[in-house]
Amino acid sequence: MDMIAGLQSKHNSEAYQLLLLLEQRSGESDELYGCFEDFIGLLNSKSTFVQVRGFRLACAQARWDTERRLEQNLDVLLAALYTAKPTAVRQCLAALQNVLRWRPELAGKIVTGLDEIDLSRYKDSMRPLIEKDMAELRASL
Repeated sequence: MDMIAGLQSKHNSEAYQLLLLLEQRSGESDELYGCFEDFIGLLNSKSTFVQVRGFRLACAQARWDTERRLEQNLDVLLAALYTAKPTAVRQCLAALQNVLRWRPELAGKIVTGLDEIDLSRYKDSMRPLIEKDMAELRASL
């Protein structure tokens, strides 16, 4: 099965397992860095699940980003934070930790992006969790 098709599978548990495998491989080598644009392309999906998979895998390439693709696509990535469902936002915020770890020069732009998140969009039950995730991300600067 094609990797990108697998990430878009309607069988969410299988696609999620593939995501975890690809994240692991991304942490070990740069073999998936060549797929960066494909991961960014997943952000255009109608499915929030697929968008998050693309976001997470794009961020997972931070260690290997010799061509500054993250910097070039950071606005697209951050835009996902403004439209996503709260659980998706939380996953994306967690994925940004990897970017800050390997590309600290992007911290200013990420913080600016965090400041633009409209927390009033989220229910009272989710807002504190997102605020906590944002605080943890800022604390890692």
